[in-house]
Formats: sequence, C-alpha cells, structure tokens
Amino acid sequence: MSLLFTPFKIGSLELKNRFIRSATTSYWSDKRGIIRPEIFELYSRLAKGGVGLIIKGHLFVKESGKAHVGMAGLSNDYHIPELRKLTDEIHKNEGKIAAQLNHGGMLSLGDRVGPSEYLVGTHKTRALSSEEIHEIVESFGEAAERAMTAGFDCVQIHGAHGYLISQFLSRLTNRRTDEWGGNLKNRMHLLLEIYDTIRRRVCKKFPIMLKINCDDFSPNGFTIDDSVRVAETICRRGLQTIEVSGGGIGGQEPLRQRARSLDQKLSEASFAGHAIRIRKATKPTSLALVHGIRSLECMEALVNKDLADFISMSRPFIREPDFVKKLKAGQKASTCTSCNKCISRDVFGKMMLRCNLD
Repeated sequence: MSLLFTPFKIGSLELKNRFIRSATTSYWSDKRGIIRPEIFELYSRLAKGGVGLIIKGHLFVKESGKAHVGMAGLSNDYHIPELRKLTDEIHKNEGKIAAQLNHGGMLSLGDRVGPSEYLVGTHKTRALSSEEIHEIVESFGEAAERAMTAGFDCVQIHGAHGYLISQFLSRLTNRRTDEWGGNLKNRMHLLLEIYDTIRRRVCKKFPIMLKINCDDFSPNGFTIDDSVRVAETICRRGLQTIEVSGGGIGGQEPLRQRARSLDQKLSEASFAGHAIRIRKATKPTSLALVHGIRSLECMEALVNKDLADFISMSRPFIREPDFVKKLKAGQKASTCTSCNKCISRDVFGKMMLRCNLD
C-alpha cells in the first residue's frame, strides 16, 4: 500500500493517513466570530471523505486582529460552544481537527497594526508598542487553551501569508530597532514568544504546528535563507509539525519561480525546491507541504523521496471533499483546475465556501 494511506503521528496525535486539509477560511461566521451551522456540513464532508487532519480556517485571537468579515474567532469563551459542536462532529466521523490561530496585523479590519509603520494599499498602519506585543502573545496562549476546551486535537500558529507573525519575520515590514526587530534573531522573537506561551498554556501532549512561508517572494522581504533559520530554531524548541507555504506582503509573481524544484515529478508542487532546504534543517520534525499539488504521482514522489511527511491541500478538497477516498479507489489526480472561482471576489464571502467550476 502507498505510504500516503498509512498512519503517521504529529507528536502524540496519530492520524490515519498523510493527508491534511490546509486551513481555508469560509468567510461564514457571524459578526462576533461565532461559526454558523452551514460550516458544520462543510467540515463533516471532509471528515467523512477520509482526510487525516483538517485544519480549521483561521481564528482570530483578538477582536482587533480580525482580518476580514466573516472570520471566526477564539478570542472569547463565547466562541467555544459552537466550535465544540464542530469538533464533536469531526470526531464522530473519525476525523481529527486543528485550530489555526491568527492575528491580521496590518491586514486587520479595524486597528491596522504591525511591527512598523507601513503603507498597505491606501491604509497607513501604526507600529505596535512593546506592551501591545506582549498582550498579543498572551492572546495566542489564551486562544490555544480555548482550543483545547473546544475539543481541537492540536493548534497551528499562522506564521505565513502576510499576517502579523509573517510581518514581524519580514525585513520589508519590520523596521524596528528594539528586541522585536532588526536582525533575524529579533524578528523571530514574536513567533518564539508565542510558541513558548502556548506550550506553557496547553498540556504537554497537545501538539503545536506552525505554518510558515518558505519565501514571501519580495525582493527585500523574508527569504528562503531566513525561513530555514526560523524553521530550524523553532523545531529545535519542540514544534511537532511545520507546514511549508509561501507568499506575503510585497510578493511579486515572477519571483515565485525560485521556490520550484527542477525534478519533473515534483514540478506541480509550487514550493518543493525551497522545501528541500527546510526539510534538511528541521528533520526529524514532521513536515507538510502545500500549494499546487494535484496528482497522486507528485504526492507519492514527495513522500517517497522523504521531502514531506504530509500532503497538504486546499482547493482540491473544496472541489472534492472525498478526494482521499477517490485516490485510494484509483483516481490519479484531482479534478480541480485551479480556476480560483471559489476564491474570487464575486464568490468568496458572499456564499458558503464551495467549488464554482460547474
């Protein structure tokens, strides 16, 4: 049997296979960040479809860090009851689910804050004070505790895609000269403080994951060299799994090519080239790779070449929630064409997350 369908552990948490549904926001929570009933059906289909681990679309740790309308939250105890119903539904269908914790930072709806003053579109952001940074760190810890109470099997820190942690890691957006900025050691200080705080607040066996950019694809931002050092540092601290992604503030589309692998079998995996370096620096910590992966051939090559332990996908699972079962039954690739209609401005946030190809 293919390794893809064999069990594997994230710390003490055993998953039934090597497939992860990467966090994808549904834009479908109420104004307070409480998830709506329609979300249960979305996640139930994923659990029934055989996904080893489902990562819930990002949850804000502070109300002021809400990144968009419809974002779900874990900033208050009133978020717990509906999330508990969600995790119970997943477990009833023999699935596992992680809570992805996030703060929008410069991309927040209300208080646009970041490591430094910066212009995002037409919005000028303000620099956080050291006191405010410590408050945000504690908010991540409190949200992780709520995640345990709500029945999640693990948490994932969102350190990618231009949100707050990613902003602190990037030399482009972090121009501070104190303990939170300057050299890379200081720029990763926020991430490490968040990890250490969560580790203190949750039980020892509760796994912590991290989603990190391999590169933000900006000429002057967070690079693969930075990513390797950050990943190695946090994995030595005890992180259970790192999910490798890419893209952040200042990213330029042509620069994405530098993350690709020259190996033809890995060509569809957008960040496979960079992931090789991160893998070498972080073993034996388990690694998940996301973006562009569609075929069984590529998935098996990633695992068999020991480049990744987990195959992480998003859009294929929007198209086919039962994609894992279809692969096991002999399907060779996803029918997702990456048309991106599911995340177009005409659709995303205006209807429940779904494939709009048909």
